[in-house]
Amino acid sequence: MNTGKQQKPVLTGQRFKTRKRDEKEKFEPTVFRDTIVQGLNEAGGDLDAVAKFLDATGSRLDYRRYADVLFDILIAGSMLGEFPGGLWLVAALISVWHASGLLCIPHFSLSYVRLQVFNKLIRRYKYLEKAFEEEVKKLLLFLKAFSEGEQTKLAMLTGILLANGTLPPSIITSLFSDNLVKEGISASFSVKMFKAWIAEKDGNAVTSALRKSNLDKKLLELFPANKQNVEHFSKYFNEAGLKELSDFLRLQQSLGTRKELQKELQERLSQERPIREIVVYVKEEMKRNDLPEQAVIGLLWTCLMNAVEWNKKEELVTEQALKHLKLYAPLLAVFSTQGQSELVLLQKIQEYCYDNIHFMKSFSKIVVLFYKADVLSEEAILKWYKDAPAAKGKSVFLEQMKKFVEWLQNAEEESESEGDED
Repeated sequence: MNTGKQQKPVLTGQRFKTRKRDEKEKFEPTVFRDTIVQGLNEAGGDLDAVAKFLDATGSRLDYRRYADVLFDILIAGSMLGEFPGGLWLVAALISVWHASGLLCIPHFSLSYVRLQVFNKLIRRYKYLEKAFEEEVKKLLLFLKAFSEGEQTKLAMLTGILLANGTLPPSIITSLFSDNLVKEGISASFSVKMFKAWIAEKDGNAVTSALRKSNLDKKLLELFPANKQNVEHFSKYFNEAGLKELSDFLRLQQSLGTRKELQKELQERLSQERPIREIVVYVKEEMKRNDLPEQAVIGLLWTCLMNAVEWNKKEELVTEQALKHLKLYAPLLAVFSTQGQSELVLLQKIQEYCYDNIHFMKSFSKIVVLFYKADVLSEEAILKWYKDAPAAKGKSVFLEQMKKFVEWLQNAEEESESEGDED
């Protein structure tokens, strides 16, 4: 018996080499550039061929490493003076111009198809998104190097890409560069960009995106320091046909002003400053910032109600509120001289009493107090009662006001009858 260890069988014949993974070739920027340009030229106007070429080429060329070169070719091309052909994405942006030189009607039909090819590339290679954003920022910083026509094409392209979400609104900050602002390039470029953006979406979508990106308060930086005011911005954008943005900026500036005013009022009330002093301050702010009385009366009410730490007991809070509001009724009376202002105040009182449950039974008593103090007129109260007030607590507050309103109506009828007798 053979007790020796048996040898394992050995395969004979040709030995197979371990299969290696496909390796990406390493290209220098110039080689990468020439390869891409050659492929685009060979594809010509066949966009399907272009899409297939860019997709397939990404598997062997290092798009990640040479992303800036890739986008220089696809977006800028001959605009940078480096690549023949150029302007691949924006070549089809044809513009119709008036004699005045203002952009009138952009035709984007062919560009849409090209942009779809481009978007497919970005979706296929997700890591290109950030590189693309950086590329556009770079192009915007060097707008001075481009001709007016090239700037227009790039502005229109940027607007379209902002509209479809390929670019984030934050890229607009590149336009705040001093050298672009001083030359007037930032303002001119932004007008064309916003027009293209609004043409794709609408004014509300654009302003919403600006607000979410915290750019709503920075739009004035498109102009030099000596022109960074709402009046100049509004005039410039209105003349360019962008009233939506002009109105938007005015509103945002007004909201910012109101916040500052509210903060200052709160401080003065906490210091128990004289009412006469507060009146002078508020009137100056109204004049300086062109604030309407309706906005101010709402702010005053909010500040007055925030100035007190209210009692939690319902039976005590009404007395506390009436005492506090009686003290400041003369202040409210100064800024409730218009019927619309009175209605705004009534709505604010209604909303406050509804939102703060301890004040639910205080509504009618506050209104009567303001009527006696000449803050609210009979006409305003009757209009509020008759013309469907805000939904908050409507039925409850109408019931509270029923007897007082009946008294007002009877008093009005008696006054009219006395007038007839005379």
